[in-house]
Amino acid sequence: MTAKTYHHGNLSEALLDAAEQLLPTRGAEALTLREVAREAGVSHGAPYHHFGSREALLAAIAERGFEGLTAVMLGANGATPRDQLIGICEAYVAFAMQHPTRFRLMFGPLLAQKESYPELQKSGQASFAVLLQAAEKVNHAEALPLALAGWSLAHGLAHLAIYAVLDSLPMTVPPGEVLARQLAHWLLDSKAAAPDKTPKARRPSSKLLATSRAKKKAPLAL
Repeated sequence: MTAKTYHHGNLSEALLDAAEQLLPTRGAEALTLREVAREAGVSHGAPYHHFGSREALLAAIAERGFEGLTAVMLGANGATPRDQLIGICEAYVAFAMQHPTRFRLMFGPLLAQKESYPELQKSGQASFAVLLQAAEKVNHAEALPLALAGWSLAHGLAHLAIYAVLDSLPMTVPPGEVLARQLAHWLLDSKAAAPDKTPKARRPSSKLLATSRAKKKAPLAL
């Protein structure tokens, strides 16, 4: 069923389908409920039965987007936990490049309105949970910083890719997904090669030990 042929059934899903059809060409800022209704083949007032405002419709599209992102991240395979984590970074960037308008909407101002759109917040948290669980398998003790570092890497690269910033560099850069894999490898290799900076107990100096022994042998002063 396409949005144009809707006659009955789940109207809210049909409206979301129609909105997603329009999103790449119209953009989230210009999209209107009237346009969505026309694309779905329903009356102009029909969307208000399910979405109280244009922002509510956009939040539902963003929620769908996170569900799709979660699915592709869960589909990232790897022979080892490390390979799976790298695959998740690659899948994240690939998703952004395939759905740039949706990706920008997902991480736009609506996501900050947690009280107004709790389901959107939950779907975003579910995506991060996939990344965090993969990081725990690589390094349980440092799973959170590892997940945040991987997310920062993938998210930053995704934005550079969808805004074609990398194309302006004076040298050839690999495609986004390839670069994501390379940088994720580099991040994990750098972490593995980093020296252990955990503070260690200082060994007393020989002078201090000698002084301590002398005090033990000295007679008590009365």
